[in-house]
This record gives sequence, structure tokens and C-alpha cells, in this order.
Amino acid sequence: MYGYKAELSEEEKDRIIKDFLPLIKYTAHRLFWRLPPQLTVDDLISVGLMGLLDALEKFEQGRVKLKTYAEFRIKGAMFDELRAVDWVPRSLKKKINALKNTHIKLERKLGRLPEDEEVAEALELSLDEYYKTLQDADGAIAFRFEDFVEKVSAGDSLNVMECIPDPNAKNPLSILEETDQKEILSRLIDELPEKERLILSLYYWEELTMKEIGKVLDLTESRVCQLHSQALLRLKSRIKN
Repeated sequence: MYGYKAELSEEEKDRIIKDFLPLIKYTAHRLFWRLPPQLTVDDLISVGLMGLLDALEKFEQGRVKLKTYAEFRIKGAMFDELRAVDWVPRSLKKKINALKNTHIKLERKLGRLPEDEEVAEALELSLDEYYKTLQDADGAIAFRFEDFVEKVSAGDSLNVMECIPDPNAKNPLSILEETDQKEILSRLIDELPEKERLILSLYYWEELTMKEIGKVLDLTESRVCQLHSQALLRLKSRIKN
């Protein structure tokens, strides 16, 4: 989409920023449900702009497309910010692990996906406490792209940016692996309760916000978040299993 040279004029930078601003705002709003209390959507938008400016400073023509690199750094900057203000205490992380393990045990015992009430009872939590833990778990997952810099030998590292493939040049093995992963994930999603399947479809495929999904399904935004978290927890438990 973009063919900008490495050295950009201020006018070109302003034009690029204007082009990317809708994407930055959209990405920030998509991450709204992960925000800890001390961050706002506007904070993420500002961080995304800083990520874009950093991308423009470091971009090298010919290695990857500017659009690919800039989107990578915008999202990376936002996730970095979420990671930097990680507020999740160790006690909450233990609760999240307990949720996953309890889901696995109940599914094996019952031979089906457990209901919310059954999981809450097994954890000796009230239903409200269970939902509160699910909501808190939403903000507990954040990644830095630096986490994916892998050591290849003593003193050397492999920059993930150098491994971004051309999206139009997939090899047969990658196509096979991707197809296999999609089939597995599709099968697991098909096994979810209908309402949870619909929420995942509306959120990830139709790209509606939690609030918009609530209007479609006549549910509160909070309840949509709970069901979304429940669906992800079920999938993680099944994948782990």
C-alpha cells in the first residue's frame, strides 16, 4: 500500500499519520476490555501514535512493507504499555490457573462442558465472584513483541521483524500447518455453547465491539464480556487438555 522512502519529510510523516490514525483508534478501542483502571482509550491512542513515529524512524525500505511494519509497531507499543502497567497480583494469577484446571477436571468428570454454576461451586465461589474473576482475567494477558526475540546462539538473537514472511508467498508446509490449526480451532469452537460461539463470531469475524454485540444479543456489555471470557477459558482448557 505504501512505498515511502526511508528518509521522510515532515509533510510525508503528517500524511502517513493521518492515514494510520483510523487504524490506531480502531485498535485502541478493540483493546478497551483489557484496560486496567489507570489507562484510558485515549492513552492507548497516544501510545499507538508513538509506536507509529518509532516505526517511521526505524523503517528500512526493502525489508518489509511500511504498512506491515507500522501496524506491527503500533500494536506492539500498545501491548507494551499494557504490560508496563500490569496490575495483576499473584493471587489473581493463581485464581486464573485454578479456573483453567477446574474446567478440565469437570469436563472429564461430566463428559461435557461445565456450566458456570458448576465451575463456581467447584471453586467454592459465588457466581458473582466467579464472573468477577473472569472479568479480571481479561486484563491479565498482555504481550511484548520483545518476548518473541529468540536466542539462536550465545550472544546472538533473532529479531522477529526479520522473520515476517511475505503474506503472498506461503509455502506448502505453512499452508498445511495453518489449515490443520484452523480445523482444530474450528472444531473446538463448534463444541462451545451457541451463545458463546455467536459472541466469538461477532467479535473476531464481524469485528463488533462488546457494546455492539450486547445490542445485537440484547445483553449488557458486562454480560457479553463474561461470556467472551468464558468462551476463551473453555478453549484454553480444551487446548491444554
